[in-house]
Amino acid sequence: MTTPATPAPTPDTADVPAGLLAELAPLLAAESDAEAPAAGVDPGDLEQAVWLRLLERLRETGAPERPAEWLRRAVRAEARRARRTGDRERPYRDEPVHEPAGAEPHGSPEHSLLAAEGRRTLRAAVTRTPGRCPGVLAAMLDPKDPTYREIAGELGISQGSLGPMRSRCLGCLRRMLAAEVPAPGRRGRVC
Repeated sequence: MTTPATPAPTPDTADVPAGLLAELAPLLAAESDAEAPAAGVDPGDLEQAVWLRLLERLRETGAPERPAEWLRRAVRAEARRARRTGDRERPYRDEPVHEPAGAEPHGSPEHSLLAAEGRRTLRAAVTRTPGRCPGVLAAMLDPKDPTYREIAGELGISQGSLGPMRSRCLGCLRRMLAAEVPAPGRRGRVC
């Protein structure tokens, strides 16, 4: 009776200590699941990037002394790199935008109508806010995207008071819109 031949190690896994990958896999999955949402990436992509870093490290300097600690630091470093990269990257104009399943395409009449209706509802709610809120919120919604300094100068208030005022106005607007626009999906108890 012959025993099956053990596969020859590939160049990528030749330097991996036995059991290290199996030992680190659950920890990497958990750390990636925790860090990926804040980084705006898929947890699987984050895991893959960290595995790659581990294999590079194993080739260059060998296994880390404390693999679990190294892995946690590597996941956080990759998440930071993904956030920085995501902040700089912009899709091409001709590149199709990925829509959720069942969503209307951006060019459809339904999408245009719903977007215009949403903007009208928002503008109407902004005009009904109390005090200086209509001016503050209108300045924040300006397509020219003015800075805090420009908004404060336009409204004649100090730049330091603009942030708290904006926060109060947005809270008021949020409460007004929550009363007008039902939340998507079912609410309450479903049998």
